[in-house]
Amino acid sequence: MHMLDGLNIINFLPLAALDVGHHLYWRLGNLQIHGQVFLTSWFVIGLLLIAAIGATRNVQRIPRGIQNLMEYALEYIRNLTKDQIGEKEYRPWVPFIGTLFLFIFLSNWSGALLPWKLIHLPSGELAAPTNDINTTVALALLTSLAYFYAGFRKRGLGYLAKYIEPTPILLPINILEDFTKPLSLSFRLFGNILADELVVGVLVLLVPFIIPMPVMLLGLFTSAIQALVFATLAAVYIGEAENIKDRVKAHLDKDFWNQIIYFISKDENLTKAHIKYLEGKLI
Repeated sequence: MHMLDGLNIINFLPLAALDVGHHLYWRLGNLQIHGQVFLTSWFVIGLLLIAAIGATRNVQRIPRGIQNLMEYALEYIRNLTKDQIGEKEYRPWVPFIGTLFLFIFLSNWSGALLPWKLIHLPSGELAAPTNDINTTVALALLTSLAYFYAGFRKRGLGYLAKYIEPTPILLPINILEDFTKPLSLSFRLFGNILADELVVGVLVLLVPFIIPMPVMLLGLFTSAIQALVFATLAAVYIGEAENIKDRVKAHLDKDFWNQIIYFISKDENLTKAHIKYLEGKLI
């Protein structure tokens, strides 16, 4: 009844007091935070710190164990960042993209593998950090700040000119695009992880030990994919902010040389060596 009393057409302020589910709240001055999200987030961060310390404490020339695993993860993240941002600009962004990928990956898998619900709290229940919309929104906003920083660092105030390119008519659409990027990043990750945990939870109650296992394996796969999608899109947005002019110029240069090769190759007097030389300009 208290909820219904707030839903009136005169006073909309009670709507802000509506809450979904039960949470373990911590108070920090006037700030109220979700304690269970911090607990699981610190657990994931602790695992990453332990893995990093274990991999770098006694570095071997021929990596084994945790060092081999972490070097493989670093190489994978480095290649992903290089492919999306570019050879010249990717190195400073490897730590940021790697942190996003590893944190989301372990957070998603912690919700699928660890029996959080066996740990009882005074209020609420533990779950994957990415099961909370506050976590995914925070990660998306960090990504937005990163690509704005990349754009302003590379182009200065000239970065704002992208909002009126290729024509000022697209100004509202270009502005709206910067709002939809964090929205799509946060809700995609949150929705997929929440849906996966809800489906597994319902199946465990209905048909325990048999049907849930394939769904849990599928959940592990989709959780890894969601981490990869988030990190890849973050790198794409940063790459667009840093290299927008360079990519357009490279595309125009390539088209120009393709046309040169096409027309000159019609000349029978042009040797194959010249053709190969011009084709080499495109690489």
